[in-house]
Amino acid sequence: MTFYPTERLALFIDGANLYSAAKALGFDIDYRKLLDEFKKRGLLVRAYYYTAIAENDDYSPIRPLVDWLDYNGFTLVTKPAREYTDSQGRKRWRGDMDIEIAVDMLQMAETVDHMVLFSGDGDFRALVEAVQRKGRRVTVVSTMKSQPPMTSDDLRRQADNFVDLNDLGNIIGRPQRAPQQRYASTDQRSPAEREAEDEY
Repeated sequence: MTFYPTERLALFIDGANLYSAAKALGFDIDYRKLLDEFKKRGLLVRAYYYTAIAENDDYSPIRPLVDWLDYNGFTLVTKPAREYTDSQGRKRWRGDMDIEIAVDMLQMAETVDHMVLFSGDGDFRALVEAVQRKGRRVTVVSTMKSQPPMTSDDLRRQADNFVDLNDLGNIIGRPQRAPQQRYASTDQRSPAEREAEDEY
């Protein structure tokens, strides 16, 4: 990664996308380590985390993570996940945060030098290009090393830098917990994140 110590940085984390990429690579994200790592690389102005939350559930498994992030240096951007029924009659959730990410990146382009987008979604290619036209550098963090790859080739080519999440695993990752432990009280997935893997 090419970062300069005097650069003003902003992170834009697509929660569902990052969760799916890390899961495909076999580790969980340690958000404290993630924040600390980017504070070392420049002047971190803002770290946004985007996720949809099912508001009508009595208990949302992502709530502990959202609360922790909110109190530990992240700016949370959430919205209600929409429930729908798929063709097999299964209850599904959808909560696309693309518009929120795009609006925030375009606004922050006025005040930061370098943006780090944690997403492999090809829909962001035009957004990255628009931000670059404002003279800002964009690094995309996702992975090509999962099966299937979780990043769009167009997005990877458009970015100033591409960092494979697998290469950051030893820096910002921790081993995945056993399923029964993770799902009991610290599951970091929103319903939208649980469904994200079905969309790739």
